[in-house]
Amino acid sequence: MSFGPWQIILVVLLIVLLFGRGKISGLMGDVAKGIKSFKKGMAEDDDTPKELDHTPAETPADKDKTAKS
Repeated sequence: MSFGPWQIILVVLLIVLLFGRGKISGLMGDVAKGIKSFKKGMAEDDDTPKELDHTPAETPADKDKTAKS
């Protein structure tokens, strides 16, 4: 079942009537603030270079060799 344009308009109209324009715009503002702070946090993480450990990882085959010795 697909929704036609009239059903979508009716649902949007009911949401606006139930919550009012003020609450919906306030909610959208809160969502925008959350997105901005998330992007800011991601940008701050990218600024700090991460130290990489270049030592090779121990494989299960290496564990078997050391256990048999």
